[in-house]
Formats: sequence, C-alpha cells, structure tokens
Amino acid sequence: MNRLVIRSINCNGQRCDVLIEGQRLARIAPAGSDDSRIAAAVQEAGVRVIDGNGRKLVPPFYNCHTHAAMTLLRGYADDMPLFTWLNDHIWPAEARMNTEMMYHGVRLAILEMIKSGTVFFNDMYFGWERCLEAVEEMGLRAAVADTLIEARGDERIEGFFDACRRHARLACDRLQWTVAPHAIYTVGEKLLRRCAETARELDLRLHIHLAETRQENDDCLSAHGMTPTAWLNHLGLLGPKTVLAHGVWLSDEDMDILRETGATLVHNPCSNMKLASGAFPAQAVIDKGLNVALGTDGTSSNNNLDMHEEMKTAALLAKLSYGAEALKAEEALRWATVNGARAFGIDAGVIEEGRLADALIVNLSNERLVPGYNFVSDWVYSADSRAIDYVICDGRILMENGRVPHEEQIIEDARRSAADLLHRLGK
Repeated sequence: MNRLVIRSINCNGQRCDVLIEGQRLARIAPAGSDDSRIAAAVQEAGVRVIDGNGRKLVPPFYNCHTHAAMTLLRGYADDMPLFTWLNDHIWPAEARMNTEMMYHGVRLAILEMIKSGTVFFNDMYFGWERCLEAVEEMGLRAAVADTLIEARGDERIEGFFDACRRHARLACDRLQWTVAPHAIYTVGEKLLRRCAETARELDLRLHIHLAETRQENDDCLSAHGMTPTAWLNHLGLLGPKTVLAHGVWLSDEDMDILRETGATLVHNPCSNMKLASGAFPAQAVIDKGLNVALGTDGTSSNNNLDMHEEMKTAALLAKLSYGAEALKAEEALRWATVNGARAFGIDAGVIEEGRLADALIVNLSNERLVPGYNFVSDWVYSADSRAIDYVICDGRILMENGRVPHEEQIIEDARRSAADLLHRLGK
C-alpha cells in the first residue's frame, strides 16, 4: 500500500501531521503529538515523508466542464460571438483533427490542470478513447464521454449509445463515463429523450450545455414555447445526476425547476465573458440553494484551464452584478472544490480523515500570500498557481516542487500536433 506522511503542515487552522494510506487521508493529528499510527508509518521502509513547515494543505480544484483536447485550438479563433466562433472556425478545425492529435491535446490540458491545482475534469469532446488513455497515464480523475451531435450521422449516433453501454463501468475508479448530448440546438427531441433514458438505465451522469446564450434561449422559446431548462425538464433530462454547463439565461421558474430536480449548474465565467454570452445569475442561484460548481470551458474560449483564475473571476463578476457582498470568497472556494467533487460523487474536496486523498500543498512564503491575514481571501483573490508546491490525487503525488514528469515532451508533442492541424487546414 502506498503511504505518504506530511509533517508539521498547516491544516484546517492548526499544525498537523498527516498520513495518507492508499487512496485515503488516513490520519490527521496535531503536529508533534507522536500519534502511534503516523509514528509507525514513518519507520516503515519506503514511506515518503514531506516537510510541511511553512506550507498549508488545502483542497484541490475540480473542473466540471471543459473540452480538454481544445488546447490545440488555443488562440486559433478569438474575439467573436459563440455561433460565429463555432460554425465558421471551431467545427471546421475539429473536423480535421485526428485522435492522435486529440491525445496530445489532452495531455497538454492535463499538464496545465495539474500545474494549476486541478485533479479532476469533466470532459465533453471527441476521441474519448485517447482521452481515457491520457488520464490513466497522468493520474488525474476525469469524467469522459463520446459527445453526441446529431449532424454526425446515424452510424456515429449508434456508436455513441454503444459506447455508453460498453463503458458504463470503467475499470479505473478515478474515471467515470457520462452521457453527453452537446446541446438542444445540436440534438433533437427524440435523441434527447433517448439520452435521458440511457442515463437513467445505466445510472450515469448526464452532461449538456444549457442556456448559454440569449439566442439559444429565444430560439427554444420560439420553437417549443419553453425555456431551455423547461424543455430539458419536459424531456426528462433533469435530475440529481444532471450536470448543466453555463446556465446564463435562467428565469426564476427555471431556477425552481433546477432546485426541485437537484441538477448541478456549472458556471464558466471566463468563457461566458469572452464570448459575450451574458452574466451568470450568481446571487439568484445562491438564494435558491442550487448546487453550483465551476468549469473553465475549453481553451479556445477561455483561453486557459486555470481554475484559480475562474474562481476569482466568478466572485468578481457576481459583485459587478449584485454588489460587493455577493459571492463571498468562502462560497467561491466551495464552488471550485467540494461542490464539484459532490456533483460527481467523489468523496473529496475537503481535507478530512477518511476522505479520498486529493490535496494541494501550498507554500505560504509565496509573496501573494503575505502578510496572511485571511488565507481563504488570499487564496481566492490574490494567489496564483506559483504558490502550489505539490499536487496529490488519489494518494499519488502528481506534481512535486512545481514539476510534472515529462512536461517538456508533452509540450513538444502538442506543438507538433498543432502544426500538423494547421497544415491540414491549409494555413
């Protein structure tokens, strides 16, 4: 069994010694208390001991909506509205991507996420087989899917549902499969109903874009006499295992539906702002008691995967809309950590004995954490990823002293794949 001891680290407001056994935070004891279980572990051969002096143990980030392989399209098409961006630039480029490119794009995304403190991502993209491969190699948690877009044709549609059945229970417990219809404007009523039935039958999470733009909202009202939220509820897609990306254009009645069904909203503030999609109703969803998590969206519409930046932006955007007291730092941190873990059934997101061992070791000497009056405030509003020394996921160290294994090769492979894609695009 893998064992790791962290000595004399700031944890939950006091100095602690922490023992990780296998996948779990097995023991958290006051530093120097000579806890017998920790003392015994330290004496065992092969047990790694980390000095936690001047450091703090905090929950990592859970990125609940992204398109990982889109790292290869970072900066490719910017400064335009969503549907122009998608129809004229992104979808034509994606049609030229092969699965080898996607694999290297996902590895680049994972590298970026690890280095900025993220240990889980919920992916909606293509080439999912290579995504699984990359995640297993690099040690994160992920929810993956074969994204359903009706225009891909009947053969791909049947392949989507076949994949749902074959991969409903993935062998690695860090991974889970989701049913992921893209959106109401790319998937019709019959297929959306079939997605809902499949997710219920196989007990899977359902992941879909929702009410991202005013146009989507207006088109749905025109076509069905309902908002996108009401339409999805009418078709049976909403429930406790439904994960809804964006949710910018929500009525009061929509929020009541989301509360009653127990669905999770994933707020993507940087992408929403960059594409001018609108401002998320942060205070309203808090007042309604909805479960909200954070996501980065893809790097082509963000343009990074830094959940730290997403957390700060979410808080500031809420204040711009609702006043300085809206979305306090503590709540923004919960959106970025434990709320995301809870939405995907991951027993983590907080530092407690018995929880899965997902954690960051943060260097309190980083200049952005000084003088240190209020760590949560500093962590949300001031710090960046340079303060993170170690990233731990499922009991394994993924980053040590700011370094991830093979990062130079990952970057080189991604550059080569991007050059190949541009060549295919005739650029």
